[in-house]
Amino acid sequence: MPPSNSLPSDWSRVVITSVAPTVDGGDWPIKRAVGERVQVTAGVIVDSHEVLAVDLVYRHEDASSSHVVRMSPEGNDEYTGAFTVSSLGRYIYWVQAWVDRFATWQDQFERRVTGGEDQAEIQSELLAGADLLRDAADNATGTDRETLEAHISAFKDGDVEAALGEDISELVHRHAPHYQQTTSDDYEVLTDPKRARCAAWYEFFPRSTHDTPGTHATLDDAAERLPRIKEMGFDVVYLPPIHPIGETNRKGKDDARTAAPGDPGSPWAIGGFLEDGSKGGHKSVHPKLGGLDAFDRFVEKADALGLDVALDVAFQCSPDHPYVEEHPEWFYHRPDGSLRYAENPPKKYEDVHPINFETDDWQALWRELKSVFEYWIDRGVTTFRVDNPHTKPFAFWEWCLAELREDTPELIVLAEAFTREKTMAHLAKLGFNNSYTYFTWRNTAAELRAYGEELFQTDQAEFFRPNFWPNTPDILHDELVHGGRAAHKSRFVLAATLSSAYGVYGPPFEHVDNRQRENKEEYAHNEKYEVRHWDWDDPSSLQSFMTRVNRIRSENPALQYMRNVHFHETKNPNLLAYSKAAGDNLVVVVVSLDPHDAQEGQLVLPTDALGLPPDAPFAAHDLLQDANYTWQGTHQYLQLTPDAPAHIFRLARRTTDEPDHPVYDRLVHA
Repeated sequence: MPPSNSLPSDWSRVVITSVAPTVDGGDWPIKRAVGERVQVTAGVIVDSHEVLAVDLVYRHEDASSSHVVRMSPEGNDEYTGAFTVSSLGRYIYWVQAWVDRFATWQDQFERRVTGGEDQAEIQSELLAGADLLRDAADNATGTDRETLEAHISAFKDGDVEAALGEDISELVHRHAPHYQQTTSDDYEVLTDPKRARCAAWYEFFPRSTHDTPGTHATLDDAAERLPRIKEMGFDVVYLPPIHPIGETNRKGKDDARTAAPGDPGSPWAIGGFLEDGSKGGHKSVHPKLGGLDAFDRFVEKADALGLDVALDVAFQCSPDHPYVEEHPEWFYHRPDGSLRYAENPPKKYEDVHPINFETDDWQALWRELKSVFEYWIDRGVTTFRVDNPHTKPFAFWEWCLAELREDTPELIVLAEAFTREKTMAHLAKLGFNNSYTYFTWRNTAAELRAYGEELFQTDQAEFFRPNFWPNTPDILHDELVHGGRAAHKSRFVLAATLSSAYGVYGPPFEHVDNRQRENKEEYAHNEKYEVRHWDWDDPSSLQSFMTRVNRIRSENPALQYMRNVHFHETKNPNLLAYSKAAGDNLVVVVVSLDPHDAQEGQLVLPTDALGLPPDAPFAAHDLLQDANYTWQGTHQYLQLTPDAPAHIFRLARRTTDEPDHPVYDRLVHA
């Protein structure tokens, strides 16, 4: 506290009590994608009853000038305004507020007029208003000044109507001095590419793409699969590590501690021998994949098809990685001097060494690891999936990602962090664009609804972008094992429509390969440890179903946003229903969570909130089944079966010239 006899050096009667959205009071930026709106709410108060002027001010970090949006009073001393982010990088925004003396005078003057005060009082007040206009006119130029001068004359001549117009109020707002102005702190928006908000990821192992069973494929072979992946409607092809694989302590099939002759090893045991006998690491391509030239051709073909290539970044090293020999100080040592391998007792990973980020040589280590990203960025890759980022220092990621975005603002980085909630949230705050989630383990309607509301309808949505994956090479949930084809369909629809960013470990999912290792929540004959063969053109696979769902996503803007989801009652705990809206586009999804039996229920729609006719019929088109219905009222009977476990309805909203219903107005553009 200051001494009792001291006075503040600066003060204002106006107080900004709150600004939203912010993350941890502004410690971290909120997130948006290019083209999205930032809807800002500010709490602003002043003593007495004066009218306040409140502005939202924003600019791009590279811009020399700012833009001003007048905020509207919404009651309870709250004001709202919005702006759209149109460029990658960071935007800065803040709120400024002041006493609007002219608006205060105008409000009181109008009450004097309607209250019947005598002419002498009215004339006196008009002269006071003219003085306030003079303050504004002195700051104005051109036609604005001429208009203000004309109104000053009108006020002095006793023109009451001239004093009550809204046009003059707006003009004074632009030019009058800002009496008792106060300004909030600055806040930031990290603006990402659209694909950070809306993208369908397809993961596959390039080495398993050859037509001949048991043959190790190259990246050129893998490139032949890209048109099919594009035709299925995916946006991103994600490759597990493509680097040389260590031979020392190589794992065998299904994570066997000893490899048999010919076992290819796990791609996450990074670092091994190249064709010339030298060692390659994170900046090399496995020779059996065709080397760097084949990789460049793969990226070129993906680019031509409009596909982004995502690479896996796993900061760990096999015993055969060049770092082990060149920089032994970057690793943990046992008392006998040998390097410590990775373990999570009782699990042992003898084929990899963890990196010691606290080494005395940490600065060189950090710069080298950042250069791994830069190397692949230079080869045309700006999308990455980071393996286990929660086992590396937060400070490293904060520094590394900020540094990378200086030159590559289009960077998209997905955090593979199945870890504690606060850790996942912190990784999102410090710079990861997308995050894996607990979606895989949310399987009942109650669990999914609660999790969806947490992710999409709380302040967490300002910084945490959930990327939903029904499976990964590490995870085959019992729901898919026991639910078979029906569960694969329902989980795919949930992933693709609840979140606008989702991914799938493709070949086993579309082929409904639900063989699970004994006592392990992962695939048997795991592709992490062996070359698998897939029939890429199998007509009995889920390819056509997945293609249809992705086409529905691309044709319906409502499904391209995250924060616009609202859940609805179904009168059946085995059914989950939710809607999404964007402008005139309204989609309602209903999914059965029972893969074995038919389920029926009543879909309860709040017609008014959804912009649907309350008493008249409206059209419902089931986009999955291509069936048309006419609905009326709030309750709709539905039946779903294991063969058709989901509906995706597009509903005809009420035609109106009015803005979107307030339930969706904030969410559609957010």
